[in-house]
Amino acid sequence: MRDTGVRAGTHDFVATRFLAKRESGGRTAWLEAGWAETGWSGSGRQRVYTYDTNRGQWTFYDQYELADGDQIWISVHTKRDGVWEAWLWWRGGWHLLTNQRLGTERAQLEQYVEVHVDGEGAIAVPRVAVDNVQVRDGNAVRYWREADVRTASGGGSGGYCLDWATRFDTWTAGSC
Repeated sequence: MRDTGVRAGTHDFVATRFLAKRESGGRTAWLEAGWAETGWSGSGRQRVYTYDTNRGQWTFYDQYELADGDQIWISVHTKRDGVWEAWLWWRGGWHLLTNQRLGTERAQLEQYVEVHVDGEGAIAVPRVAVDNVQVRDGNAVRYWREADVRTASGGGSGGYCLDWATRFDTWTAGSC
């Protein structure tokens, strides 16, 4: 993580997240977890967060104080009955952040860095690194590789670049 320079008092944000979502009957439900720096909350700090559509809100976990250059690990997965869980690896152990019923044991998974600018301007985003991303199919866990997991890929846009080291488990994104 690196300081992104999000402007205070705006709806600007930069978030690096993993997301599980399900679309059914015209409704999309999802659970996401990661870190974010927002203009509306947190005084410019990077914070662990979750967002879920059941509550329709961001939840920040200030007990996990992040500093520039920290690394965190996130796990978003289900074990039973369509209830998805978001976990954080922090200082030697896994910590449950939240859970949400998506109503399915299989979901579309996404990983990305999102940059939102409130109005005009741009945010200079230092390179954000993501590595060793793994997916689970039943009990089998494997790296998220292009040959093994059917994947659609987006690229950078609007002055932001995405660089793959290994599609799709190791990559960086940020300002070009």
